[in-house]
Amino acid sequence: MIRPSFVGAIDQGTTSSRFLVFNQKGDMVATHQLEFQQHYPHSGWHEQDPEELVRSVEICVNGCVEEFENQGHTREQIVAVGITNQRETTVVWDKTTGKALHNAIVWTDARSQELVRKLKHRIGSGELNSRCGLPLSTYPSASKLLWLLENAPAVKEAYERGTLAFGTVDSWLVYKLNGGPARNIHVTDPSNASRTMFMNIETLEYDDDLLDWFRIDRNKVTLPKIVRSSDPQAYGSLTTTHLKGVRITGCLGDQSAALVGQKGFSAGLAKNTYGTGCFLLYNVGSKPVISKHGLLTTVAFDFGEGKRMYALEGSIATAGSSVMFLVNNFGFIDSPSKLSVLAEEVEDSGGCTFVTAFSGLFAPYWIDDARGTIFGITAYTKRGHIARATLEATCFQTQAILKAMEKDSGKPLTELRVDGGMCASDLIMQTQSDFIGFPVNRPGMRETTALGAAMAAGLAVGVWKSFEDLKDVNNEGRTIFRPQISEKEARKKFARWEKAVDMSRGWLNEVEVQ
Repeated sequence: MIRPSFVGAIDQGTTSSRFLVFNQKGDMVATHQLEFQQHYPHSGWHEQDPEELVRSVEICVNGCVEEFENQGHTREQIVAVGITNQRETTVVWDKTTGKALHNAIVWTDARSQELVRKLKHRIGSGELNSRCGLPLSTYPSASKLLWLLENAPAVKEAYERGTLAFGTVDSWLVYKLNGGPARNIHVTDPSNASRTMFMNIETLEYDDDLLDWFRIDRNKVTLPKIVRSSDPQAYGSLTTTHLKGVRITGCLGDQSAALVGQKGFSAGLAKNTYGTGCFLLYNVGSKPVISKHGLLTTVAFDFGEGKRMYALEGSIATAGSSVMFLVNNFGFIDSPSKLSVLAEEVEDSGGCTFVTAFSGLFAPYWIDDARGTIFGITAYTKRGHIARATLEATCFQTQAILKAMEKDSGKPLTELRVDGGMCASDLIMQTQSDFIGFPVNRPGMRETTALGAAMAAGLAVGVWKSFEDLKDVNNEGRTIFRPQISEKEARKKFARWEKAVDMSRGWLNEVEVQ
């Protein structure tokens, strides 16, 4: 009897690492998760220990495989592994020793704000977006690397010696899981490389003009080779854990992986992932569309000739993390899962609007100097009002991004596919549908980010032969939320949100005193 094949997925996120195993129907059959420490050395700074990221992944692989075997399966049935990861987070290491030279600078980190402000005055800054798809901000990896070169002596010394290696989390994991300098497999995929500002969005290769503009010397720093998102050989194989010898055959940045997991293979499909941050991707087809309304242009995935797709993306810095803020900082609730219960104690936000700009506002506003501000507090305000205003903030920002996407694409969206931790709340999903005015489609199995990585890996080794083979994956148990308020009421709510956003500007600016 031929035993069924399974595919594993490493999901290395902002706050935890996970390993999941999927069958050919796309069902999750085993999982193991581990949170790791976050470091905040200064206000606006966010770091992680790169070695801890690797250890957490290895622990999760072993834990998941043991659970998988306890179900009666064998580890030999896991035929390939895919990787999906937090993007933009920047890792630097010495390629001769394989040792990290600094803590990873996380995508949410805003320490390079002053550096970015200076870069915006450099000749040619206005042309970057059309070449790489991203505007200058603290968000992409480029400004993080420049900050390290200016402020971290060990990084600068390695750069001058020519031993500096740079990568996003995917390339760091692939490098370490393959044994580090012994094999020296230093690769990335286009969905991750497109978040650095170093890759040409059309050629999917590093752009010498971009590197020159950032004053990056290719002879002094090794950049990961850009390979397809689904490849049977390029990513090597695991040298440790219970899956030693199993090939890594897929790699996608987390938001691209979620789009793949939601089967957004063709133009016109959109998904929103409600995680630590919130990320909305809209498949625009095989040619990039450069946004004129504050969105990013990114590579959705590259599965080979005729299967390369681009997306418009809107990123919200603070989504699930705003819920954690209410738990950890205000003590409103003792676990994130109870936010909806608290919010449902009141009928509305009681006139409160919470602009959750803890590290500035991302798309489509790009206001670096905004900070978290709550407007409309009165003696009437209760905890439930603040809770509801917190969840509404994510829904309003999603609405703003969708409006920008419609302007850039010239086509109105008719459905939003959703995943991520916050989408488990019926209240949040209903609020989202009310605000945007069209249906929200939530799958029964919501681990779509990991599923997308598994799909990329499985396609490379023949577990699935084509997109057509994936059409029936994860179709059961879907919930459709439809608008329950009028279009006029939705517009009124959004206008109040826009007013609050405008009032949140400039909180980092010094006040002049005579």
